[in-house]
Amino acid sequence: MTDLTAEAYLDVVREHQSAANREKIRRYYRGDAEPLGVRMKTVFDTAKAFERMPLDEVERLLDSGIYEGRVGAVSILDFKARQGRITDDERRDLYELYLRRHDRIDSWDLVDRAAPRVVGWYLADKSRAPLYELAASTDPWERRTAITAAFWFIRERDLDDALALAGILLHDPEELVNKSVGTALRDIGRVDRDRLVAFLEEHAATMPRVTLRYAIEHLPPEQRAALLAR
Repeated sequence: MTDLTAEAYLDVVREHQSAANREKIRRYYRGDAEPLGVRMKTVFDTAKAFERMPLDEVERLLDSGIYEGRVGAVSILDFKARQGRITDDERRDLYELYLRRHDRIDSWDLVDRAAPRVVGWYLADKSRAPLYELAASTDPWERRTAITAAFWFIRERDLDDALALAGILLHDPEELVNKSVGTALRDIGRVDRDRLVAFLEEHAATMPRVTLRYAIEHLPPEQRAALLAR
């Protein structure tokens, strides 16, 4: 494949659109792009085929008014971040594009597709201050990026910032941020159950129920029941 452009990518996915899939996407997508109605496996497979797309074309794809274009763009960023020989400068370019065009990353699934590797992995050996700035944003998807990027730290058994961000976002008004906080806490428990339990002992009585249910998913039944009873 030689024509690694945003329009060439969109030409491919347009061949797979359907009205039934369009309606499925409209049930969960809350952003301002228009879905074509393409299965996510097809979108991801196409993004993988275009992973060498230049970043200026990735930005054009992210700027698209088509939902599958934006999903493709964040997927390409993620695939690029996974490349074995990527340099720190190249990783910084991915990170900066993601944050600079966060206005187009306007749904929970777009955040989840790229934030851990594109944002979290880049910041793994750097100041995490940008995540605290995102956590203070008025944009719920920027706040979701803050905690979802921290999934990478948890994977590396680095829990301090993930717990701090969970505390900051614990009473977020957006349920889809609550769910990400709960997922982060659940994964923290897989690394260090004692730290999870200590956090929950302090906050279980007041934290959103959905966050608590996600967080306790892998605890023993009697411990889950005790925490829910609070």
